[in-house]
Amino acid sequence: MSTPTASTTHLVLIPSYNPGVKVEETVRGARAQWDPVWVVVDGSTDGSAERLQAMAADDPGLHVIVLPTNRGKGSAVLAGMQAAAARGFTHVLTMDSDGQHPAGLIPRFMAASQADPEAMVLGVPKFDASAPQLRVQGRRLSNFFADFETLWAGIGDSLYGFRVYPIAPLVSIMERQSWMRRFDFDPEAAVRLCWAGVRPIQIEAPVRYFGAHEGGVSHFNYARDNLLLSWMHLRLVAGFGVRLPYLVAKKVLR
Repeated sequence: MSTPTASTTHLVLIPSYNPGVKVEETVRGARAQWDPVWVVVDGSTDGSAERLQAMAADDPGLHVIVLPTNRGKGSAVLAGMQAAAARGFTHVLTMDSDGQHPAGLIPRFMAASQADPEAMVLGVPKFDASAPQLRVQGRRLSNFFADFETLWAGIGDSLYGFRVYPIAPLVSIMERQSWMRRFDFDPEAAVRLCWAGVRPIQIEAPVRYFGAHEGGVSHFNYARDNLLLSWMHLRLVAGFGVRLPYLVAKKVLR
């Protein structure tokens, strides 16, 4: 297998918290497609940090950042982006560490970003029979609100975390406010980037849910995380009201 040519602008960024046995397979799959790959270990207590550091010791294309305590997905991505920007990178492709996202599509997403670097490239999930129907149906409400909050700017799916972000505008947004640090990161990032004028590009991508017998791990809590999403959309709707004249004018001019 040929080794990917190292990019100086785009990297794969994998936030990881107690990911289970799939994490090494996920990282190897990403490394087969791209160089470099960074993993941000978000205070994991399952021994995965040590295993990933051992992998990185033998692979110059793999970099592992270990956060001492669990801060949430958004915080892990922010820490990774700040470190990446300090090294001159301009874009990150985020993907989950549990094997749900399609590593084989990394080159396609990166190529779309490189062709239009001012845009964000958002995955639109294609679910198979492994997807829990309650979550598949439930995400439609979040998607509706994200569309409403951006006047249907083209987000597609607000919750799918397989996407390419331009670092500078997203870091700027996150450093100005204290939200977007946990499970609410993905939808709020897409909405606020749209507000900032970052155009979304949609690409379909499959998603696979693994059962516990397959090594799958889920940290999703229906009550806690749906409350978190509800509070997030309340904030965004309030912000939408303030920005409505600007969003309407931009849509008309377009």
